[in-house]
Amino acid sequence: MKSTDSFIDTFNDCVDLFMRRSMRSFFQYTKGIGLSMPQIGALFHLNRGSTSGISNIGDDLGVTTAAASQMLDRLVQQELILRSEDPDDRRVKNIILTDKGRKILEDILHVRQAWLEDLSTALSAGEKEQIIAALKILIAKADQIDPR
Repeated sequence: MKSTDSFIDTFNDCVDLFMRRSMRSFFQYTKGIGLSMPQIGALFHLNRGSTSGISNIGDDLGVTTAAASQMLDRLVQQELILRSEDPDDRRVKNIILTDKGRKILEDILHVRQAWLEDLSTALSAGEKEQIIAALKILIAKADQIDPR
């Protein structure tokens, strides 16, 4: 649906294009390595660095603790995470990313952004300067409305 504001229409077109292009590569990559969106979500949750229990991950992903536990079992089998008992409280499970899990997240981010490199090479230096200036204005105004 088009608005009466050409800025909003153009910005929506830009966001739509960037999301479609970056997510296409993301979905192809995750499908190729056999990971589901909830599994990827769990890896990103663990990558944030906070200590996480099974219920925390389930809450974050909107699934039951039982479903989160089963999903984490598969990630353990794939050697993407390590799950161990807390030495001070056997009821608590320590869950951390493995190097292999971190590498997959790095690859996902690279795959999502790879098409930007192609776009960047298609732009002239002058076009890049104009876009950078416009984006800086946009970021500053957005921060005024809703600080990061």
